[in-house]
Amino acid sequence: MNCSREKGCSLVNDVEHTFEPRVPPQVFMVNNGLPAEAVVVDTLAVHRDARQLVRLVQCPRCSHPLKTPVTLPCSHTVCRGCLPEPQPRTNISYPHTPDRLIGIACPLMGCGAEHAAAECSVDVTLTKLMELVQHEIAQHRPSSEDSPTLLEEILRHDEMEDDDDEKEKKQISEKGHRQVLHGGRLVSTYDMAEMGQLQYSSEVEYSTISADGDAYEQLDATVLERLREVTYQELDCLVCYNMMLEPTTTTCGHTFCRRCLARVMDHSNICPFCRRDLHVSASLQTNQCSNAILNSLLNGLCADLVASRAAAVRAEEQAGHEVLSTPLFICTLAMPAMPTFLHVFEPQYRLMMRRVLEGNRQFGMVMYNRTSSSQGDLGAIPFLEYGTLLEIVNYELLRDGRSFVETRGIGRFKVQAHSMLDGYNVASVERVEDVSLAEEGALEQRETTMARDFAESHFREDPQTQLPTDIAIESLSTQQLLDTCTAFVREMREASAPWLRERIIQVYGEPPEDPALFPYWFASVVPVLEEEKYVLLRTTRVRERLKIVYSWIGRIRGQRWASGSACNIL
Repeated sequence: MNCSREKGCSLVNDVEHTFEPRVPPQVFMVNNGLPAEAVVVDTLAVHRDARQLVRLVQCPRCSHPLKTPVTLPCSHTVCRGCLPEPQPRTNISYPHTPDRLIGIACPLMGCGAEHAAAECSVDVTLTKLMELVQHEIAQHRPSSEDSPTLLEEILRHDEMEDDDDEKEKKQISEKGHRQVLHGGRLVSTYDMAEMGQLQYSSEVEYSTISADGDAYEQLDATVLERLREVTYQELDCLVCYNMMLEPTTTTCGHTFCRRCLARVMDHSNICPFCRRDLHVSASLQTNQCSNAILNSLLNGLCADLVASRAAAVRAEEQAGHEVLSTPLFICTLAMPAMPTFLHVFEPQYRLMMRRVLEGNRQFGMVMYNRTSSSQGDLGAIPFLEYGTLLEIVNYELLRDGRSFVETRGIGRFKVQAHSMLDGYNVASVERVEDVSLAEEGALEQRETTMARDFAESHFREDPQTQLPTDIAIESLSTQQLLDTCTAFVREMREASAPWLRERIIQVYGEPPEDPALFPYWFASVVPVLEEEKYVLLRTTRVRERLKIVYSWIGRIRGQRWASGSACNIL
């Protein structure tokens, strides 16, 4: 064994129709995964694909060019004025802040996803880009006044037809607005949308009416080149200072490369630009960009640059993918956001610590696999597959080579592969993150609503019996679970429970008010078997962790916990 509690190594604890475009719009509107798997498309040809390019900057709700755009967590972007009025969210208690207790529903048909008001900020990057697009088009108009083109809107809608007692959907096209506009197809299509005479779903039929039959392709090429320059210059990531790859917009409205934002959030939960607190977004967990509009514009206007940028990132990641870069300390259980104190004395770990100090001061802590149980694809390895990433806070080297190390948990991980390096284990790891707040809220709504409906039915049928324990727990909101747990801690402190003595509180601090952190604190101080605490490292839902802690408290109460025997019950 590498360490023991006694030795200090563990926790203290012409006429052309464009309604059949060459490249379907959905190719540009999807959230692609890894760049290596992204759909490869050609840059849009401005003269042929003018309608498609303008659609990229139209609001799908009001059909005007986007004005003060808001990019929602569901990846849809609409004008701020097109958002419905905020409404109170029912059965949501985490996070318990005013801007998350109010919700805004996505106004697009077929979505309707409800988002916290805090997640519906103005898209700063897209707002700036739309201002530049509008400016470029305004600059172009005076030089192209004598370039008439007839634009006819083609409205398309579905109708149901009966055919031998079976209904079939048939698409019907009809003419809409007609306008003679100037500046080439791209500018005139944009102007038609700005006039409110071009629905988002409509296509356009173009007819040149110039005396010499000129279709003004050169005008379109000039405008497109300017728009390419504007897009390329504006869509730089403020973390890596390269063109954005998989643009992901934060809840505060700032946009970065998805991978850059993920790396920032490995070390901090604040926006790199405005320093506002952030939560892990769903797009960081699902390997998707969250800003479909910016992703579409980059693919539509700069596909060649996107391809070369993706290839460079792919080569960089492949070069480091096979490197087992995380040193592993096989010892005890450590918890995120909590301190862990180590006494390092074995030669291989002395070497490991020196290397960690020379590097990023981070290493992984994993527990021994005492039962030799299979750890997923890794098999029966000597340690458990989930662990905590620790960062060295203080390091004291003794004269005989031993050291005392104070660390703090900064995240969780799952081991993907491992090997030996100079006597200690190294691994490639995958970070374990909680689900998005939207998914967390949906889980709370679903569980509490179903549990309360069941409770009402249960008590109507038999008011004398108690609810099943699991239903009783699920009927509690996340905030109620936290309140119950913190009340238990207060009760035990008043009863002078030995695991809540002052020296323990000095090490781990007062109970956190954040429901996401409280279970880690509680597990660090309560005398429950480490194998039971280990389950917390695998959970990805705040509510699930609180329910685990709640169940521990139920067992403690059921065994008539007394402060004098608190250390020996579990």
